[in-house]
Amino acid sequence: MTESSAFGALLRQTAAPAAGPPARLWGLVPCAGTGSRALAPGAVQSLPKQYQRVAGQPLVLHTLAAFFGVARLAGTLVAVAPGDTFFDQHRHPLFFAVPCGGATRADTVLGGLKALAERGAHDADWVLVHDAARCLVTTAQIDALIDACQHDGVGGLLGHKLADTLKTATDGPSGVRVAATVDRSDKWLAQTPQMFRLGALREALEHMGAAATDEASAMEAMGLRPRLVPGSAQNFKVTYPEDFALAEAVLAQRLHGATVARFAGSGGEAATGADAAVFFSRPAR
Repeated sequence: MTESSAFGALLRQTAAPAAGPPARLWGLVPCAGTGSRALAPGAVQSLPKQYQRVAGQPLVLHTLAAFFGVARLAGTLVAVAPGDTFFDQHRHPLFFAVPCGGATRADTVLGGLKALAERGAHDADWVLVHDAARCLVTTAQIDALIDACQHDGVGGLLGHKLADTLKTATDGPSGVRVAATVDRSDKWLAQTPQMFRLGALREALEHMGAAATDEASAMEAMGLRPRLVPGSAQNFKVTYPEDFALAEAVLAQRLHGATVARFAGSGGEAATGADAAVFFSRPAR
């Protein structure tokens, strides 16, 4: 049996049974990185980028605010590094932090999948893995991904069709120069969330290891083709110092000092801690 056909059998094994209870949906936010690329030249890092303030709140809380509005999620696990105490002061009943972060993204996600299983998640359940630093994702985009993928045989991810002309380059004595122009008509920028069955994703990540830069690439390595669901240019990953200013501008326009209501979310009680209590309070009626 080939590797891809063996994995196809695994997908069939982890598919939700037709007559059984529906598969649950879980959020998983890897939050164990340091974000060194977000530092300005010569700057000294005081906090990982996911905890730096953007539009008045720690960046990761904006990310979690979007997940807060998705009523179909059974819960959202935030995978933090061992010893990380940030969420001791930012607790909320709709997400929970677990110190299962590893040396790589794949290690952190695998740790999160294990932690979800320990909390009762099944291999047939769906898990939506989302970058902590993609703080501009919206509840509507997450719901659109679920709608597109919950009956798919593989799963999928948010993506954005490449708009700019794409070049390949060479680097030589005369500097970096254009080698060729690449057809962009079938090129997409991979975004998150990325949504797959828990058991199938665990198997794929264990197979590919640290080389998996995202969950879709691990699934692709097993011969599968994840569904691409249109996202948004605003759903970018805060990576470099200048990205903070852009995220700040977008969030300030959306929030206007309000809360999760601006993400079309509702439900849940206020979080513990002054910042979180404001950010996750119920929308005014």
